[in-house]
Amino acid sequence: MAKKKHIKSFWHRIRFKYKLSFFNENTLEEVWSFRLSQLSAFVVLAVFAFMIIALTALIIVTTPIRNYLPGYLDVEVRKEMMQNALRADSLERTLSIQTLYLDNIRGILTGETSIDSIRSIDSLARVEPDFNIPRSKEEDQFVKNFEEEEKYNLTVLNPDHVPTDGVFFYKPVKGMVSSKYEAEKRHFGVDLVTGPKESVLSTLDGTVVFAGFDPNYGNVIQVQHKNGFLSIYKHNELLLKEVGDHVTAGEAIALVGNTGKLSTGPHLHFELWYKGNPVNPEDYIAF
Repeated sequence: MAKKKHIKSFWHRIRFKYKLSFFNENTLEEVWSFRLSQLSAFVVLAVFAFMIIALTALIIVTTPIRNYLPGYLDVEVRKEMMQNALRADSLERTLSIQTLYLDNIRGILTGETSIDSIRSIDSLARVEPDFNIPRSKEEDQFVKNFEEEEKYNLTVLNPDHVPTDGVFFYKPVKGMVSSKYEAEKRHFGVDLVTGPKESVLSTLDGTVVFAGFDPNYGNVIQVQHKNGFLSIYKHNELLLKEVGDHVTAGEAIALVGNTGKLSTGPHLHFELWYKGNPVNPEDYIAF
């Protein structure tokens, strides 16, 4: 009974209203007054505190102030920073190539540099000098015997024949084919789904002829092989080789990523070209 009276007394006390009045000092006339209880005062303070907290959170979320909070730079922000660094590195490399190209042109126009001393700037161009070296009698006999043996070889009648005898293609990654080669849709390769940051392997021995960033395909690396094949690896997270590096078959050249506007998740877009024409990688590699 005493406990109920105590609770009733407490509830009555916090709901009891107090009157606060303001009087004119000269006329003692009541100018303004309001009634306020302890409960209503607590509610007003709670609502005011909630509004302050909500306003502070809104300012942090919608303004750059959030970047100065410790621990806010999450994985996505760090990834964007790394991609921007790679873009800057690609732009710097491109600028140096253009500068060298312009220096060579200036040297040729001014006569300071002879044309034969200019090295190829376009890494995709294949320099095949044709020197008129006279053959020996042994070479003439070898060519004659070879032509005699091969004149009944029916493979020469197929202009699309791709010589792959004795050539072993490494799988660039261990993964599942999510999108096949469809030349009519201008999809000149296969998409291989695998885990992020898996090693991307060179399918054959060759030389890196391109390594840089493309807005649509992200970090791209291309390897030119001696037998006329060119392999292309797109959407990489990180490139491990540079232009001019020689790589062996099965050597890691990049890490699987999700870069470029046309990428929908961590995967490798792998293309295989033969003498300027795309071929279906699944005809040569069992994925």
